[in-house]
Amino acid sequence: MSKAMEMADELGLDLVEISPNADPPVCKIIDYQKYLYQQKKKVKEMKSNASKVVIKEIRFGPNTDEHDFQFKLKHAQSFLQEGAKVKAYVFFKGRSILFSEQGEKLLLRFAVELEDYGKAEQMPKLEGKRMIMMIAPNSKKK
Repeated sequence: MSKAMEMADELGLDLVEISPNADPPVCKIIDYQKYLYQQKKKVKEMKSNASKVVIKEIRFGPNTDEHDFQFKLKHAQSFLQEGAKVKAYVFFKGRSILFSEQGEKLLLRFAVELEDYGKAEQMPKLEGKRMIMMIAPNSKKK
């Protein structure tokens, strides 16, 4: 052990214990600060390469017209093709909450129209004045 310490001092590097439980313990002569820097760099690079989930929102009213529906459907298709999730919701104002089943029909039709591009992660559910539905893109086939 003392010989290894002397060798490390001569080279101006650090003696780092790799595996203390081994018999004899395994050590390595390296520049420890440089090693730590490279580890941080690796972790940072892995984080930047991780895919980030993008969520695009599409808002409907309970009485959305056919043309508006088709227009928003095309946008949703392009979002799903790009790999983004789509959060479609119907926003109820005032007493329009009475038409909640109409909003649910609208969202279910929206999900059926988008079956080729993505699948619904959940059925439409009412949260306050919003009825929300998430649609995830289909996995890309290689």
